[in-house]
This record gives sequence, C-alpha cells and structure tokens, in this order.
Amino acid sequence: MKQLNIAVVGLGLIGGSFCKAIAEKTDHHCWGYDLSQEACRMAVEAGAVEGILDVSGSFDGFDLLLVCLHPKQTISFILEHADQLSSSTLVADSCGVKKMIVDEVEPALRRRGIPFIGAHPMAGREFSGFAYAIPTLYEGASFIMTPPEDADPAHLALLEELARELGFGRIVRTTPEKHDATIAFTSQIAHVLSNAYVKSPTLQNQSGFSAGSFQDLSRVARLNEYMWTDLFLMNRPALLCELETLIGHLQEYADALQAEDADTLRALLKDGREKKEWSDRQSRR
Repeated sequence: MKQLNIAVVGLGLIGGSFCKAIAEKTDHHCWGYDLSQEACRMAVEAGAVEGILDVSGSFDGFDLLLVCLHPKQTISFILEHADQLSSSTLVADSCGVKKMIVDEVEPALRRRGIPFIGAHPMAGREFSGFAYAIPTLYEGASFIMTPPEDADPAHLALLEELARELGFGRIVRTTPEKHDATIAFTSQIAHVLSNAYVKSPTLQNQSGFSAGSFQDLSRVARLNEYMWTDLFLMNRPALLCELETLIGHLQEYADALQAEDADTLRALLKDGREKKEWSDRQSRR
C-alpha cells in the first residue's frame, strides 16, 4: 500500500486511537485536529500525529480525511468544510449511526465531486478522551463500511487496506439501513439495558456481592450521555423496535415467575441459551 497522508479530525478515544495505531503500525503520515488544545498537545507529545491540522485552509494533499466526531458535529464539520475539499481526498466518518450521516453529507459532497464512504469501527471503551486512546483498540474488531453503489474501487481498497493495517479483524460492507437496524440490536439496546439496570435501588448493596455477571451487564452504563442521546434519536425507529421486543420478552419471564410456572420459565431459559449458542457458532464461521 502506498504511503498515505491522513487527516484525523477529532482526537477523542476513536480518533486518538486511529492516530496512535497509524503511528505505531504503518508508515503513513498523520495530522490531527481537535477543538481541545489539550488533546492536540497530548497527541503531538505522544507522537500520534506529525502536527496539528489547520482546518481553516485547504485539505489538498490529503488522501484521506477521517472525521471522528459525535454525529451532529460530524455532519456540521463536513458540511462547513466541504468547499475546502477536493476530489483527491476521500472523506470517511466513524459514527455509530449511518443513514442520517450519509443522507446529510453524501449528496453535498457528491455535488462537489468529493468521494465519501460511511464507516463505523466496532470498538470502544467505557472511557472517553485522548488520554484513553490506545493503538491496539481496533485489533480483531470489525470495520463496517456503507459505501455508495458507485463507489470507486480504489477508495474502497484504500479504506479496507488501512483497516487491515490497523489490526481490524473483519471488514463488513453493508447499507446504511441494514447497519442501523443491526446496530440497534448489537450495541444500542445493550447500552439502554445496562444504563437502566444500574438504576435498581439494590445497586447500593452490590459491593462484595458482584462478580463477572454484574461487571458484564453494567459496563456500558458508563456512557457519554450527549453522544448516545444523539445516536439513539438518530436511530429512533430501529431502537424502539428492539426496545419493544426486549420489553415483551422480559414480560414473559415476569409472567412465568408470577405464576410460579417452572415449565414455562425453564423453556424460556432454554430458548435463550440455544439462541446464544447458535449465534456463537455463526460468529466462529
């Protein structure tokens, strides 16, 4: 793969980890930008970027502009800087929702002849900010792409090869609609459930009584409420569908317990176990 000039906007956990991985695992040149001067300082001192990007000027000379901001900020940044971009720079985002991002920015960039591919690195931590960025964040993770049907094969190859260099274990191409419907189940509903779970009054008694189960289910309750509010609202229909499905299943367990119906409860538990085992087998293929 040729040596790339990469601009990363947003030096939080996701963008910062991209910069650190690029610096450690590749020969590409990387510049970064963040509204936080502290994040910029830390990125330079860590050697994650070669310098701070001047976003008031042209992006000519960059092969890739990777925007790693919250969803609303991603849309605003791309639209506000569209006139500074050219057809020689591929633009990609990293948001956890895709249809609204693509619908907002892709037509505006297309009119200017600027290529755009929606992307979503399926990795994260329960902490945010550059201080928690690590070069190994993406090792073994999935890199999801939602390219337009007429995407240039060279642009697809650029993103896919870079993702492999950074350690992603799987490249997935899909549509924005399928991405959002699936992510509502695999990610968003888990954050809602975890956040609601820790609101039990019994939480105050958990110390000394909790082990892996509590840690697993409560881990993502520690979220950024501003970003996740945007993500949830941008994917409202799909997330509501998953919520209604979950509430319906929970009611089945509650009804079986209320009736002291061991046979029904056992059947519900067996069904859930078998579905999880089937899912695990599919993932190993």
